[in-house]
Amino acid sequence: MFSFANSIFNRKKIMTSRPFRSLFVLLTLFIGASAFAADSSTAPPPQGKAPDAQRKAVNAAERAARDAETAARKAVDAAEAAAEQGKATAGKVSRALAEGVRRAARKAAQAANRFEEKAGTATGKALDSTRAAARAAEEESRKASAAMQAALDRAEESVKRSTQASKEEAERAAESTRQALDKAAEAMRSAARATADAAAQTGQALKRTARPAGTDKQ
Repeated sequence: MFSFANSIFNRKKIMTSRPFRSLFVLLTLFIGASAFAADSSTAPPPQGKAPDAQRKAVNAAERAARDAETAARKAVDAAEAAAEQGKATAGKVSRALAEGVRRAARKAAQAANRFEEKAGTATGKALDSTRAAARAAEEESRKASAAMQAALDRAEESVKRSTQASKEEAERAAESTRQALDKAAEAMRSAARATADAAAQTGQALKRTARPAGTDKQ
């Protein structure tokens, strides 16, 4: 009788232990899934998406490159205006005309200085992939700025010659100024082309950064 009762008790124990084992397994799976979800929420972003710091650097480089390009266009306009002013005085000698050329040359020199400054800023913020182009543009801006300063110096001399020298000497000084202004305008156009190229390369880099991962053309 005792063995029969013990058999029944053991059978009940086995039957009641199985649900507990199943509950334990489910609880273990739930804890594991929760841990996986927590790890996934703190995992780094997928490869191919640029971090915020990189994106900010690209944006800053693009803005600086565009600012330099805008300054370059303004410098070209000012240089060409000064060159045209010089050509308009050909064959004429007067202090008033020489003063007009000098004012135009000074304005162009100031624009050239601003361009050179912006080009330097663009180089400082350039990306690794565009740094060579930015440096080339900066070097061209330095040359153009120096050429414009030389033209301004000629214009200053021309003003002096217009009243303190003979007509022939004054005309030679004016012609020297015209040649210097033409040279400066050409240097400025060359610098502007280099700056536009650097800005275009930076713009492409910005597009690549914004493009979803895996969409780059092979």
